[in-house]
Amino acid sequence: AVVFLALGHLVAGIVLQSGRFSPSDATWVWVTLAGSSVGMLAGAVGRLLTSSFYALDDTRTPLRFAIVRIVLTLVLGYTGAVWLPPALGLPARWGTAGLTASAGLAGWVEFVLLRRALEQRLGAFGMPRGRVPRLWGAALLAAGVAWALVSWVRPDAHGDLVRTLAAIGILGVFGGVYLVATAMLQVPEALALFARFVRRR
Repeated sequence: AVVFLALGHLVAGIVLQSGRFSPSDATWVWVTLAGSSVGMLAGAVGRLLTSSFYALDDTRTPLRFAIVRIVLTLVLGYTGAVWLPPALGLPARWGTAGLTASAGLAGWVEFVLLRRALEQRLGAFGMPRGRVPRLWGAALLAAGVAWALVSWVRPDAHGDLVRTLAAIGILGVFGGVYLVATAMLQVPEALALFARFVRRR
């Protein structure tokens, strides 16, 4: 989610930018990716919670909340895609970011409803205290380091091959910094990855 939010232009540039697809087009895709990043976490966890209801032989509860999400997506999507860009003086094509962001917001509403209903059935659950702030802190630190590299290397100032290699390298640095930071913050999954690497060595 943080990569799409902070470095989406690099992702779009690697995948799409060549020929007539310009840096400004990559920026437009970046805004759309940033909008989608709003709901990535809620969407992923929401699907896990939905599966938990299915495991409890309850298909009606997640269906009701899915209907709420769909209705909200329609209302917020229309607002964000059709009404908001002209109101802000933006070109109509920026409405795609409104669509993705609205779907993300609706996903968060569904997630909250699912979690509250499941807690009523099973009791409190979730990540250990302090885990989420550590993960976000590590991701933001990695994004800061990656942005410093973007400012220094300036990938869009080079030709296609150099720009692509630079973008891949910067995204790789993001991943490396994130992994090291989460390991230093004692996140078990990161420590397990390092332990597996050491065993293989």
